[in-house]
Amino acid sequence: MIPLIGALLVALLGVPTPGDGGIGTGPTWLASSHLRTTADRPVEPATSVRRSEPLAGRVIVLDAGHQLGNHNFPQEINRPVPAGGFSKPCNTTGTSTNGGYPEATFAWNVTTRLKAKLEKAGATVVLTRKSNREDRWGPCVDYRGRKGNKRHADLKISIHGDGSLSSGAHGFHVIYPPDRPPWTDDIFQPSERLAGVTKAALVKKGFSVANYIAGGDGLDERSDLGTLNLSDVPVVMLESGNMRDSGDAAVMTSAQGQERYARALALAIRNYLHG
Repeated sequence: MIPLIGALLVALLGVPTPGDGGIGTGPTWLASSHLRTTADRPVEPATSVRRSEPLAGRVIVLDAGHQLGNHNFPQEINRPVPAGGFSKPCNTTGTSTNGGYPEATFAWNVTTRLKAKLEKAGATVVLTRKSNREDRWGPCVDYRGRKGNKRHADLKISIHGDGSLSSGAHGFHVIYPPDRPPWTDDIFQPSERLAGVTKAALVKKGFSVANYIAGGDGLDERSDLGTLNLSDVPVVMLESGNMRDSGDAAVMTSAQGQERYARALALAIRNYLHG
């Protein structure tokens, strides 16, 4: 009877029959690879493991200074708005290089590069303006200052370029709000820390602190800026360099330079949030 079973298996499955040991030796030959089930097959190791996003769940506000079309709307941008216990014009035209490259365009380009890096790291990025166009103006400094408050953002960075006409003036400085009740006393300390971390990251990426700001350490405390005064989240304003200085202007108008600024600010944000 056993030989008959063996013959049938050969015919049906193409499997060699066991030797003289008979069908009782089945476990040896049933282990042949073409008879294994999926469960029997070894699991291959994963080729890659998805890394956790370092800024997942974080909300970052980016304020690209000014707007390209502000100069076309003088009545709108000169309208007074609240700025934290006093009024200021809604906005200004911003500065430019001696060759006419606008601060608004520099700020926008750095902001969009930085936004992409933060989103790749998992952050939610909120912009105070969403375009850089000649036919647009604003938004006003009170809107910029309050942006992110209702969302309880983790921090806000306002990106600008300076326009000092002082001979030899160059370098960046980071502005933060003072301990000023009832406006900024609640965010003074984290904003001061954010300013220090931002400065350190810029220096690490090869940027020089401003040589024309009092103190000479690249940090500046100011109480006259609505963008800072109206914020309820840690906030700083970066004057990235002096656009009237030829050396700073060369970096600020180049794609490579704008990428360096974006990388430095992305580093600052990560260091601040994980420090």
